[in-house]
Order: sequence, then C-alpha cells, then structure tokens
Amino acid sequence: MPHVTLPKTGTDKAWREAARACLQARIPPEQVSWSRGPAEDILFAEGEAPPAAKPGPIRVPPAFVELASQVCWHRDPERFARLYAFLWRVVAQPALMQDAADRDLTALRNMERAVHRDLHKVKAFVRFREIGDRTAPRRRFAAWFEPAHYTLEPAAPFFARRFADMDFSIATPDLVLHVEDGTVRFEEGADRPELPEDAAEELWLTYFSNIFNPARVKLDRMLAEMPKKYWKNLPETALIPDLLAGAESRVRAMAEAAPTRAPFYAKAIAARPKAPAAPPEAGSLASLRAEEAACTRCPLFEGATQAVPGEGPLDAPLMFVGEQPGDQEDLQGRPFVGPAGQLLDDILNQAGIDRRRAFLTNAVKHFKYTLKGKRRIHASPSGGEISACRTWLSQELTLVKPRLVVALGASAAESLTGSREGILKRRGSIEDGPGGLPVFLTVHPSFLLRLPDPVAREMETERFRQDLVAAREHLERLMAA
Repeated sequence: MPHVTLPKTGTDKAWREAARACLQARIPPEQVSWSRGPAEDILFAEGEAPPAAKPGPIRVPPAFVELASQVCWHRDPERFARLYAFLWRVVAQPALMQDAADRDLTALRNMERAVHRDLHKVKAFVRFREIGDRTAPRRRFAAWFEPAHYTLEPAAPFFARRFADMDFSIATPDLVLHVEDGTVRFEEGADRPELPEDAAEELWLTYFSNIFNPARVKLDRMLAEMPKKYWKNLPETALIPDLLAGAESRVRAMAEAAPTRAPFYAKAIAARPKAPAAPPEAGSLASLRAEEAACTRCPLFEGATQAVPGEGPLDAPLMFVGEQPGDQEDLQGRPFVGPAGQLLDDILNQAGIDRRRAFLTNAVKHFKYTLKGKRRIHASPSGGEISACRTWLSQELTLVKPRLVVALGASAAESLTGSREGILKRRGSIEDGPGGLPVFLTVHPSFLLRLPDPVAREMETERFRQDLVAAREHLERLMAA
C-alpha cells in the first residue's frame, strides 16, 4: 500500500501536492497511508508507486482548500487520512462543504477550530527574553513555547512582521523558528533552552500587577483564555494567586474611594439661562421661549438638558420644521447645530437658500434618547409626544407667519399634516398644513447620514438638494403672486 511521508515544514503545501497526485492516480483513501516525518521529498513506498496520473484539472471548493490549510497543523495523526477521505468525497459532491450534519466535515471543522485557538495562544503567550548585545544594531531575543499543535510555522509570518526590528528565535519541542534580519528559517525542535534573566521582565510584572482589575475577575473565563498548562512559561502568572486572593478587598477599596460624579451633561444644565428680572412681553417670541423652557406636557423634559426653541427672523417667509433636537442641540440650546444641521447648512447653501432668512424649529422641543454607556442615542418621538408639543409649533407659526413650511422627515409631517406614513413616497409634494398653510414634504438630513452605502448616500443627498431647490422655487412663486 502506498505511503506518503510529509516534511515537517511546508506540510500543508506538501499534503496538497501529494493528495492531488493520489487523486489523479485514483487511489482510494483506504489504500494510502500518511505521516509527518523528517524534512525530505514527498515519496511513495518503494515498489508501490501509484499509477500514472490522468491529465486534467481537479476542482474542489475553495472552502476545502482553506480548511485543509489549517487542519494540516493539527496534532491528530489521522488528520491527513481524514482530509484525503473527505477530499475523495467532496470532488464528486461539492455541496458537502455546506452539510453541517456530515460527520467527517464536523470532525475536520473541530480540528480547524482547535488550530485557530492554538494560533491565538501562540501569538498571545510567547514571552521573549533578550539574549544578545543591547548595543548591537539589531537586538536579539529568544523564547520557549509548548503549543498544543504544530502551529509555530503558520504563526511565523505574524512574528516576522510584528518584530521586524529585531532578530529572535522561538523554540518548541517540534521546531525552532529563527528570524534574522527578516529572513525566516526553521530547524529541528529542541529541549527548553536556558534563558537569561531579563531586566525588562521586572518592569512588565509591575505593569501587569497595576493593570490587573479585580472588579473584572471571572476565574472560569480567565482559565478558558489562559489555561494553566501555559502558566509555567508566563512570568506574570506567578502574581495571579496573590492578585486573586486580594481581589475582594481591592474591589471594596475601589468602591469606597470612588467619587460621586455628576452626569456628563450636568455642566450644560448648570449653564441654563436664568429667568429674566422682568417677565417678557406676552405673545412675543421671548415669552414663548420662556413657556417652552418650563414645559412639562410630556415626560421628555425629565431627561433633557433643556427645551430647544426655534430661531430665526419673525418675518421669515420660509420655515423648516425638523423632528426633535439631537445631542448637540440639547447641550447648546439651539436647533440644527449638530451633524445633521451642518449637512443641512451645506445643502441649503447649494440650493440657494440663506439660513439666516429662514426660521428653523422642531416638532418636538426636548431631546428623546436612550443611554448607551456615556453616549445618548437618538430615539424617535411617539405620536403622544408630538401631539403634546404641537401647541408650541402652532404658536411659532402664528408669530412667524411663514408663506411656506418645509417638513423635514416623518415626525414633522405628522405634526403639520396629521400623517407620517409613506414619507419617501410623499417627498417633493405640497400638502395642506394648519389653516391651509402649504407644507413641502421631504426627508430629514439625518436620514442621509444613516445611509451606509456611499453611492446611495450621494444619490439621496442630490435628491434632497433638488427638493430644497423645488421648495425655494415654489416660495418664489408664492412671493410673486
């Protein structure tokens, strides 16, 4: 029976070549054996060479090639035979690569995952010590590691890139990796070498003990990521028992020493404008803003920094109504000053509209959000919240008396026309608002910012610009009538 001896380096490529030759020679899996031996050419047992290979390519799914390139580094002595047996089947049935219930594929996938995990361990747990002259142009280091599988060779490119400015060796029981001036070479494995003490190791231990967070200790999780079999080669693990023993007392000390901090938006709340000495004139914009600042019509006032009133000239012929303040608007107390507002400014300029001659406001005056860590994430207002704020928008319309209102987005459309449905289909149209006031419908600029595809974003931005041009032209016709 033919036997294939694979070299100890370049094993994955050698297996692919040998498997191709066996497959072309139509040798069934049960009639060939495999082993990983000393570095030598691929050869078949003497007197048992396979028949001549038949011409023609052999096509296999790319996913199998990737699978084999990983499984070849597993320590299971049957890995090559398992790979060849599955290759024999997958050539005829390529769909087997998607059959999660296939036992052979499951076994190979488990080997692949084990190799991936071991590669991670090699990259994470190798600890170098300096062995050369510190004054030399290229310093030299060495390390000892005991991987679970034959993963030193596939990990070598990572180390060569990561430590390109130094020469080093990594010894394992199977192979020794040498990288000198960027050149990679291997030699037979060796016993653990005697490595000298490293002055930098004391600094590393001090750093490790200080970054160790006792409040985040999960022993099971730590042992899963750093199994004890690796501890003997990691200098910092000598500190872990004492660090764990004192974890509980350190957590208590941290909690007792922790200051009570104000919310990150407390500074803006403290800077809220004080009430004027004399009340503003009834029916004025200043009076309206004072009333909005004291609004408790819905629960949104509880979490917001402040109400954000509309702003602009009282004789503005054009009014823009958005959805609600965003994070920056809530902190600054002005509408459309965040990312969406900056985009709106840019497109208004392109459309020939002077923001200083328009009145900008929102359907809802308080910022609605959810907290994610320290970030306040926008949340759309409900119909009830829009209804509660409609009185403020109505008073702004009465004070400004615009000739045309542009509703930016579904919430604004709901507040002005009574319906938020189908805003994308209704965009570019003019509908009746309060008292028959013409309302031009389009999207909110934040809609453009949320589009992940740059091509779609560019197309929608151009459509938005065209909408604003159409609104400007309609206003000009109204003013000329």
